This record gives sequence, C-alpha cells and structure tokens, in this order.
Amino acid sequence: MASTNLLVKNMVCHRCILSVEGILRQESIPFRKVIFGEIELVADLTPEQKDRLEAQLEQVGFELIDNRSSALIEKLKQLIIKRARNEAGETDNKLKLSAYLSRKVNHEYTYLSSLFSSVEGRTIENYFIEQRIEKAKELLIYGQLTLSQIAFDLEYSSTAHLSTQFKKITGLTPTYFKEIGLAKRKSIDSI
Repeated sequence: MASTNLLVKNMVCHRCILSVEGILRQESIPFRKVIFGEIELVADLTPEQKDRLEAQLEQVGFELIDNRSSALIEKLKQLIIKRARNEAGETDNKLKLSAYLSRKVNHEYTYLSSLFSSVEGRTIENYFIEQRIEKAKELLIYGQLTLSQIAFDLEYSSTAHLSTQFKKITGLTPTYFKEIGLAKRKSIDSI
C-alpha cells in the first residue's frame, strides 16, 4: 500500500511529535510514523480529513506545508536544529554546515542560503548560531556542566568563543544568564 507524506511546520521537539500523533489518533487518521516536520500516512486524506487535521494542528501551533519552498525551509530548520544540538550523528557533525545541509537536501548551498535568507529574513548561519545558543542556555540552566564542558559539547573552538556569541545574541554573559535563569529563555519554536 502506498503512503502519503505531509509536511508540518513548527515541529521542533519530541513533545511536538507526541502532540501530532495524538491529533492523528483523535481524528482516526491511520499513520505509519511521525518525525520532526513530517507525517507518513497510510493513505491519502479525504478533503474533510485534511480540513479537520489542519484545524487541529493550528490549535496547537502547527501548520501543514503545501509549497516546495516552505517545505524545504522547514526541512532546513529541522536539520539545523539537529546539527546545532549535536544530534546529527558523528559523521554528519564532522561536515561543515554547508556541506551537511547540501548533502541532506540535495541542493547547492548557495541556493539554500539565498532561499533561506529571502524567506526567513536572516542567514542560515545566524539561525544556526541562535540554535546553538538556545542549547547552551538549556545546559546552563540545568547546571550540570561547566561553561568549558558546554563549549566542548557544542563544538565551539573555545569557551571565549561561546561567551562572545552568547553575549552577542542574548546581551548577557553566560554567567549572568545562569544567575537569572529562565527569564531570558525563548521556546525553540519561537526562534
């Protein structure tokens, strides 16, 4: 039996996957699997099912993606988040970001960079840095790692490099941020 894939905007964490799976079950829509930004259905949706699914997804902050450019941007975001959080795998983490993205989506990086900038109003590199800083914030708040360990885990060249980028993005030093805690933390899907 052929499957149908739907692309979903704003799915950035495991809870997002669980939420979408719950909606699919509630709407009695059979699916094979749900991964970041994608639903693999068992069969095509009827127009009524699609309308109900879209409405349910929108209530929790998700959106079905219909055009190729939006789908590609969403795929890039998912890959960037994965890479920024060091969840891409050892082989992929060794590649430069541009090579990693080009390889994963089978497009030239110059095209990807131009498309991303025109749609998002910021560069891929800036988005990647913002994602790394959000992961650093998370690790700082947990308080289990030193700043040096966080810099190493996120593959920064030095603690100073992490601190400089952190201050540039947040306006705070990592130490001060840790002192004030969650007040300055953004949810990952609002970046």
